[in-house]
Amino acid sequence: MFEGTYTALITPFSKGQLDLTSFRHLVRAQIKGGVDGIVPAGTTGESPTLSPDEHLAIIKTAVDVADHQAQVIAGTGANSTKKAIHLTQDAEKLGADASLQVTPYYNKPSQEGLFRHFRAIACDTKLPIILYSIPGRCSIPIEVPTVLRLKKACPNIVGIKEAGGDVDRISQLRQALGPRFTILSGDDALTLPFLSVGANGVISVASNLLPGPVSRIVRLYQEGRSTEALELHQRLYPLFKDLFMETNPVPIKTAMALTGRIEPGFRLPLSPMEKTNLAQLKRTLKGLKIRVKD
Repeated sequence: MFEGTYTALITPFSKGQLDLTSFRHLVRAQIKGGVDGIVPAGTTGESPTLSPDEHLAIIKTAVDVADHQAQVIAGTGANSTKKAIHLTQDAEKLGADASLQVTPYYNKPSQEGLFRHFRAIACDTKLPIILYSIPGRCSIPIEVPTVLRLKKACPNIVGIKEAGGDVDRISQLRQALGPRFTILSGDDALTLPFLSVGANGVISVASNLLPGPVSRIVRLYQEGRSTEALELHQRLYPLFKDLFMETNPVPIKTAMALTGRIEPGFRLPLSPMEKTNLAQLKRTLKGLKIRVKD
């Protein structure tokens, strides 16, 4: 089972090109911070803008630097089934521990189409597959009966990242799928509520910046220290909200640049934060005693 804290890694760029030196530093910082795993080349890593070579270079670098000190769940989803299969097979060859498969975006397939898409990918790899349902970005959820069909049809479909913002859906998933199927929060602000009704952890955006504290929330809850987990959640909650005041990963990459960990930089169609939102983000970082570059 995959459980605990996994970081949805950003992809640093320098002058429009991959900055693999900074990326290596980020992976090392995640391991030092105590995360259970990392998710390279996912949608937080701006995967739709990466070339196939860049995509695989990120996964290879993550696997090499992690060196079995943290699990690597490679982001290999796509809105083309054929492309997703190829990326997943390549990630398997590179030594990834699992694959994260996002709902095909824009295509808007039916639930039958989703079933066939994910089944085709799962049948062409031995990697464990974690589904990724995020209807706010893909327009459709992976409905609970579809997840159940996939679990029954494909033994290597072992979990789901849930980013629909609905605590009740976690209960529905757990009731339908049983105790051994992994459910991971896809929203930092909802990790603690999701854990309370059966989730196993989080694929976090905020842990790019704060791997230790985010991991600690999950660990405290798992150890039965829910009051301490809640206190830490409440302290970090303003950051959790601000990191989604604009389209992810713009705020988290901005925060990482403000703290000197990467160069500022996005790939179009993403663009820098609006001034008012940038000012708000700076205030929140300073409120958490995080040093911000002027």
